[in-house]
Amino acid sequence: MSLSYAKMEDILRDALRLYHYPVAVTWLFTDSEVDAFRTATSHVSPVKPLTFCQWEIAARMQGKTVLGNPASLGCSNAAVSFGWKAIDDKEIKSQLKYCTDIEQTGRFQHSKPRMVANALKAVAVGPLGKAVIAPHVVHFYCDNMQSYHLAVDYMAATDTHPLRPQITMSSAACGGSVFAWLNKTFNCCPACSGSYSSGKTERSEVNVFIPGDHIEATVMRLSQRIAHTGSGAVTHPGDHFPGRDVCKNCPLIVFKEEGKQCAACDT
Repeated sequence: MSLSYAKMEDILRDALRLYHYPVAVTWLFTDSEVDAFRTATSHVSPVKPLTFCQWEIAARMQGKTVLGNPASLGCSNAAVSFGWKAIDDKEIKSQLKYCTDIEQTGRFQHSKPRMVANALKAVAVGPLGKAVIAPHVVHFYCDNMQSYHLAVDYMAATDTHPLRPQITMSSAACGGSVFAWLNKTFNCCPACSGSYSSGKTERSEVNVFIPGDHIEATVMRLSQRIAHTGSGAVTHPGDHFPGRDVCKNCPLIVFKEEGKQCAACDT
């Protein structure tokens, strides 16, 4: 790996003007992996059971690394995604409000991406820049244009087109992360009803998930564009704000240095 995780985070936050830390999501499958993580990484744990979205609040907003397990997870949707809970009648009925009937609800539930039952011991989430163990997924909470930039760089870096992300009911952050890892591909989805409220995504953040194995290539592609145009903006190369909302043919929003000719208006 030629770039450190700290350097990747610096490039991503600066070039894309990210509001949140990119979240490194790490699956821990054995007791020895959990012990190794505890030893290698400074971390905190939930005092009371919280949702997976709430674990990530500490990571993306406070820069903390959180180690969680089934006992500290207070969300049945995430428990299903992580293979810590079976899809029983109670779980199906809890999702009935999204569907036309109980039969459809059951089919929808069983089509969600899920870990193998009880294969996972714990999950760690923390800022990408603080990762000392290779993350399985990097989860971004970003706006629409930032998600587009990440998608474009990912497609170029991995020679993948088009992308086919997955949206599921009630499992945006948890199921979205699992889908990206299981399918080894980019994923993007809106907040689900749970992550919107419990996960505090009131700024209308979009979820972007990039497999850990692909994050360096994506950042390297972003760095190539910066070296070529002077900025990370795709829509306006050379502009240092990736979401500048100005029509490229607008004759009014033009600026020039005093005493110099303006190429845009030829005056």
